[in-house]
Amino acid sequence: MTLHSHRFLMLVPAIQPLAAAARTNGGPAMHPISSPSRRMSSRVEASGDVWVYWQCGGCEDLSPVLDMSIGGLFIQTSKRKAENVLARLHFLVPEGQIRADAVVRHARPGIGLGLRFRALSEQDRPQLAALLTRLRGKQHSTKKS
Repeated sequence: MTLHSHRFLMLVPAIQPLAAAARTNGGPAMHPISSPSRRMSSRVEASGDVWVYWQCGGCEDLSPVLDMSIGGLFIQTSKRKAENVLARLHFLVPEGQIRADAVVRHARPGIGLGLRFRALSEQDRPQLAALLTRLRGKQHSTKKS
């Protein structure tokens, strides 16, 4: 399977709700023109209980994940990395092994790195979905309190 097909398969879960909305509304899903976000899925706060071991450009570190989505994540780190540099990620979470390849999309000096997923193995996808489900449930329960 090529890297391109991996990226496509990662996007399928995010696209399916839009396709379902189009079928139920009788037409294409409409999005507000004024929407500033280009995200296909919403971010969820990781609230300090998700950590990732990452390797990038000869450097390795362990960092807390501040927020994430099916498309990527933002990690807290003081290390600086150039945009478009590849990174290898290993999540440390109760859902089990999650390994992914990512690319640095943006860096905020002294704060962290925004990473976009590039590839995720088939066997790790259910764990990533379970992790996001858990974090969304946690986020919703704290908003209700």
